Amino acid sequence: MSYKNTFIKVSEDSPITSAVAPLPRNGKPTTASIEYDLISKNPYKYTQDDVQFETYLIKNQMNSTDELRQQFFSKPKACFRASPLVKKFGWGIHYDADGKIALFEVESENYNGFLHTDGITLLKGMRSKRK
Repeated sequence: MSYKNTFIKVSEDSPITSAVAPLPRNGKPTTASIEYDLISKNPYKYTQDDVQFETYLIKNQMNSTDELRQQFFSKPKACFRASPLVKKFGWGIHYDADGKIALFEVESENYNGFLHTDGITLLKGMRSKRK
């Protein structure tokens, strides 16, 4: 699934009030740190699918092929509503009209602006815990 003109808000149960950059753990990149690096350094360059596939390649130290990409997407993937970036690290994710994504800190004016912009679909990040 790829969104367009959509903003994913930080999860309601996120413990973060100010966005933080996810760090590698034990010297190895995490899914969150890879996603963060890809999106933050390249706003509106990648789609959700691009980031998910590139993250997979980096984590598994693999080179991209068309066949590998096809195989990767042969099974459904969770959308970024379930990303640690919105659940744990305080980042909102905006999808532009082409489905390209960028990150916005929960405390920023830009983040707040998306909450009050006409023509934008607002979605909540998934909760970490059930109610």
